[in-house]
Amino acid sequence: MTDKKIRVLMSLVGVTLTGMSVGIFQAAALGTDPATCFVTALANFFNSTYAICFTLFTAALLVVVFFTKRHYIGLATLLSLCLIGIMADTTRALIESMITNPTLTSRIFLMAFAVVLLSFASSLYFTADMGVSSYDALAIMASKDYNLAAFRVCRVTTDLFCVIVGSLNGADIGAGTVITAFMMGPFVQWFNENFSEPLLKSKQQPAATYTAC
Repeated sequence: MTDKKIRVLMSLVGVTLTGMSVGIFQAAALGTDPATCFVTALANFFNSTYAICFTLFTAALLVVVFFTKRHYIGLATLLSLCLIGIMADTTRALIESMITNPTLTSRIFLMAFAVVLLSFASSLYFTADMGVSSYDALAIMASKDYNLAAFRVCRVTTDLFCVIVGSLNGADIGAGTVITAFMMGPFVQWFNENFSEPLLKSKQQPAATYTAC
Protein backbone atom coordinates (compact mmCIF):
# COMPACT_ATOMS: atom_id res chain seq x y z
CA MET A 1 0.00 0.00 0.00
CA THR A 2 1.39 3.41 -0.95
CA ASP A 3 2.07 6.18 1.53
CA LYS A 4 -0.83 8.28 0.20
CA LYS A 5 -3.30 5.41 0.48
CA ILE A 6 -2.23 4.81 4.06
CA ARG A 7 -2.77 8.49 4.88
CA VAL A 8 -6.23 8.44 3.29
CA LEU A 9 -7.12 5.30 5.22
CA MET A 10 -5.83 6.81 8.48
CA SER A 11 -7.94 9.93 7.87
CA LEU A 12 -11.10 7.97 7.10
CA VAL A 13 -10.71 5.59 10.03
CA GLY A 14 -9.76 8.43 12.38
CA VAL A 15 -12.77 10.58 11.53
CA THR A 16 -15.16 7.63 11.64
CA LEU A 17 -13.89 6.55 15.06
CA THR A 18 -14.13 10.13 16.28
CA GLY A 19 -17.84 10.22 15.47
CA MET A 20 -18.35 6.83 17.12
CA SER A 21 -16.54 7.96 20.27
CA VAL A 22 -18.83 10.98 20.56
CA GLY A 23 -21.86 8.70 20.36
CA ILE A 24 -20.36 6.43 23.04
CA PHE A 25 -19.81 9.44 25.30
CA GLN A 26 -23.44 10.44 24.87
CA ALA A 27 -24.70 6.91 25.59
CA ALA A 28 -22.54 6.66 28.72
CA ALA A 29 -24.18 9.84 30.06
CA LEU A 30 -21.24 10.61 32.34
CA GLY A 31 -20.21 13.76 30.55
CA THR A 32 -19.21 14.23 26.94
CA ASP A 33 -15.91 15.36 25.48
CA PRO A 34 -15.37 19.16 25.62
CA ALA A 35 -16.13 19.85 21.95
CA THR A 36 -19.35 17.85 22.15
CA CYS A 37 -20.13 19.68 25.38
CA PHE A 38 -19.88 23.01 23.56
CA VAL A 39 -21.96 21.85 20.60
CA THR A 40 -24.58 20.41 22.97
CA ALA A 41 -24.76 23.81 24.65
CA LEU A 42 -25.45 25.37 21.25
CA ALA A 43 -28.13 22.76 20.55
CA ASN A 44 -29.79 23.50 23.88
CA PHE A 45 -29.62 27.24 23.33
CA PHE A 46 -31.10 27.08 19.83
CA ASN A 47 -33.41 24.14 20.60
CA SER A 48 -31.86 22.15 17.76
CA THR A 49 -30.18 18.75 17.26
CA TYR A 50 -26.56 17.86 17.87
CA ALA A 51 -25.93 16.91 14.23
CA ILE A 52 -27.22 20.24 12.90
CA CYS A 53 -25.33 22.35 15.44
CA PHE A 54 -22.14 20.34 14.98
CA THR A 55 -22.22 20.93 11.23
CA LEU A 56 -22.86 24.66 11.62
CA PHE A 57 -20.23 25.05 14.37
CA THR A 58 -17.64 23.16 12.36
CA ALA A 59 -18.43 25.13 9.23
CA ALA A 60 -18.02 28.42 11.11
CA LEU A 61 -14.63 27.39 12.47
CA LEU A 62 -13.70 26.18 9.00
CA VAL A 63 -14.11 29.72 7.68
CA VAL A 64 -11.71 31.00 10.36
CA VAL A 65 -9.13 28.34 9.54
CA PHE A 66 -9.51 28.98 5.81
CA PHE A 67 -8.58 32.65 6.18
CA THR A 68 -5.71 32.03 8.63
CA LYS A 69 -4.00 28.66 8.12
CA ARG A 70 -5.82 27.03 5.23
CA HIS A 71 -3.15 24.32 4.83
CA TYR A 72 -4.89 22.47 7.69
CA ILE A 73 -7.93 22.00 5.47
CA GLY A 74 -7.94 18.72 3.62
CA LEU A 75 -9.66 15.39 3.24
CA ALA A 76 -10.02 14.83 6.99
CA THR A 77 -11.56 18.29 7.38
CA LEU A 78 -14.30 17.52 4.87
CA LEU A 79 -14.82 14.04 6.30
CA SER A 80 -15.22 15.56 9.77
CA LEU A 81 -17.80 18.02 8.54
CA CYS A 82 -19.87 15.30 6.86
CA LEU A 83 -19.40 12.23 9.06
CA ILE A 84 -18.88 13.02 12.73
CA GLY A 85 -22.39 14.28 13.51
CA ILE A 86 -24.04 11.42 11.66
CA MET A 87 -21.76 8.78 13.19
CA ALA A 88 -22.34 10.18 16.67
CA ASP A 89 -26.13 10.04 16.40
CA THR A 90 -26.04 6.57 14.81
CA THR A 91 -23.66 5.10 17.40
CA ARG A 92 -25.63 6.50 20.31
CA ALA A 93 -28.90 5.12 18.94
CA LEU A 94 -27.31 1.70 18.39
CA ILE A 95 -25.87 1.49 21.91
CA GLU A 96 -29.10 2.66 23.53
CA SER A 97 -31.06 0.05 21.57
CA MET A 98 -28.68 -2.69 22.75
CA ILE A 99 -28.31 -1.53 26.36
CA THR A 100 -31.69 -0.28 27.51
CA ASN A 101 -30.91 0.04 31.23
CA PRO A 102 -27.15 0.48 31.57
CA THR A 103 -25.60 -0.04 34.99
CA LEU A 104 -23.11 2.43 36.44
CA THR A 105 -20.33 -0.06 35.74
CA SER A 106 -21.23 -0.34 32.06
CA ARG A 107 -21.49 3.44 31.76
CA ILE A 108 -18.05 3.88 33.31
CA PHE A 109 -16.65 1.30 30.90
CA LEU A 110 -18.24 3.10 27.93
CA MET A 111 -16.85 6.44 29.11
CA ALA A 112 -13.31 5.08 29.55
CA PHE A 113 -13.45 3.39 26.16
CA ALA A 114 -14.68 6.61 24.54
CA VAL A 115 -11.77 8.62 25.99
CA VAL A 116 -9.18 6.20 24.64
CA LEU A 117 -10.97 5.78 21.30
CA LEU A 118 -11.26 9.52 20.75
CA SER A 119 -7.57 10.04 21.51
CA PHE A 120 -6.55 7.22 19.18
CA ALA A 121 -8.85 8.48 16.41
CA SER A 122 -7.52 12.03 16.70
CA SER A 123 -3.94 10.78 16.56
CA LEU A 124 -4.64 8.88 13.34
CA TYR A 125 -5.94 11.78 11.31
CA PHE A 126 -3.61 14.35 12.89
CA THR A 127 -0.61 12.30 11.83
CA ALA A 128 -2.05 11.47 8.40
CA ASP A 129 -1.54 15.17 7.65
CA MET A 130 -4.49 15.37 5.27
CA GLY A 131 -6.32 18.07 7.13
CA VAL A 132 -7.91 18.08 10.56
CA SER A 133 -11.29 19.09 11.93
CA SER A 134 -11.66 22.83 12.31
CA TYR A 135 -11.90 22.51 16.10
CA ASP A 136 -8.71 20.46 16.34
CA ALA A 137 -6.99 23.02 14.14
CA LEU A 138 -7.30 25.66 16.87
CA ALA A 139 -4.96 23.88 19.28
CA ILE A 140 -2.64 22.78 16.48
CA MET A 141 -2.34 26.33 15.14
CA ALA A 142 -1.66 27.71 18.63
CA SER A 143 1.10 25.14 19.19
CA LYS A 144 2.70 24.63 15.78
CA ASP A 145 2.21 27.98 14.05
CA TYR A 146 2.15 30.49 16.91
CA ASN A 147 4.38 28.57 19.36
CA LEU A 148 2.19 29.51 22.32
CA ALA A 149 2.75 26.22 24.17
CA ALA A 150 3.04 22.47 23.69
CA PHE A 151 0.11 20.88 21.86
CA ARG A 152 -1.14 19.15 25.00
CA VAL A 153 -1.30 22.52 26.82
CA CYS A 154 -3.10 24.25 23.94
CA ARG A 155 -5.56 21.37 23.68
CA VAL A 156 -6.33 21.47 27.40
CA THR A 157 -6.93 25.22 27.13
CA THR A 158 -9.43 24.99 24.24
CA ASP A 159 -11.14 22.03 25.90
CA LEU A 160 -11.55 23.86 29.20
CA PHE A 161 -13.06 26.84 27.40
CA CYS A 162 -15.65 24.54 25.80
CA VAL A 163 -16.40 22.92 29.15
CA ILE A 164 -17.00 26.28 30.83
CA VAL A 165 -19.32 27.48 28.06
CA GLY A 166 -21.12 24.13 28.03
CA SER A 167 -21.63 24.14 31.80
CA LEU A 168 -23.29 27.54 31.58
CA ASN A 169 -25.74 26.33 28.95
CA GLY A 170 -27.04 23.02 30.24
CA ALA A 171 -24.60 20.63 28.56
CA ASP A 172 -23.90 17.22 30.09
CA ILE A 173 -20.90 17.82 32.36
CA GLY A 174 -19.41 14.87 34.18
CA ALA A 175 -16.37 12.71 34.78
CA GLY A 176 -15.95 12.08 31.06
CA THR A 177 -15.78 15.80 30.39
CA VAL A 178 -13.15 16.47 33.03
CA ILE A 179 -11.03 13.43 32.12
CA THR A 180 -11.09 14.30 28.43
CA ALA A 181 -10.34 17.97 29.03
CA PHE A 182 -7.16 17.16 30.96
CA MET A 183 -6.08 13.90 29.33
CA MET A 184 -6.96 14.28 25.63
CA GLY A 185 -3.77 16.16 24.78
CA PRO A 186 -1.37 13.77 26.56
CA PHE A 187 -3.21 10.70 25.22
CA VAL A 188 -3.10 11.97 21.63
CA GLN A 189 0.59 12.71 21.96
CA TRP A 190 1.23 9.19 23.32
CA PHE A 191 -0.61 7.58 20.40
CA ASN A 192 1.26 9.85 17.98
CA GLU A 193 4.63 8.73 19.28
CA ASN A 194 3.82 5.06 19.80
CA PHE A 195 1.51 4.18 16.94
CA SER A 196 0.59 6.73 14.27
CA GLU A 197 4.01 8.19 13.53
CA PRO A 198 5.79 4.79 13.56
CA LEU A 199 3.10 3.52 11.17
CA LEU A 200 4.05 6.12 8.60
CA LYS A 201 7.77 5.85 9.31
CA SER A 202 7.54 2.18 8.43
CA LYS A 203 6.94 3.42 4.87
CA GLN A 204 9.96 5.72 5.26
CA GLN A 205 7.85 8.80 4.53
CA PRO A 206 6.95 10.18 7.97
CA ALA A 207 4.15 12.69 8.24
CA ALA A 208 4.55 16.12 9.76
CA THR A 209 3.74 15.96 13.46
CA TYR A 210 1.55 18.42 15.28
CA THR A 211 2.92 17.82 18.72
CA ALA A 212 5.40 20.05 20.46
CA CYS A 213 7.39 18.78 23.41
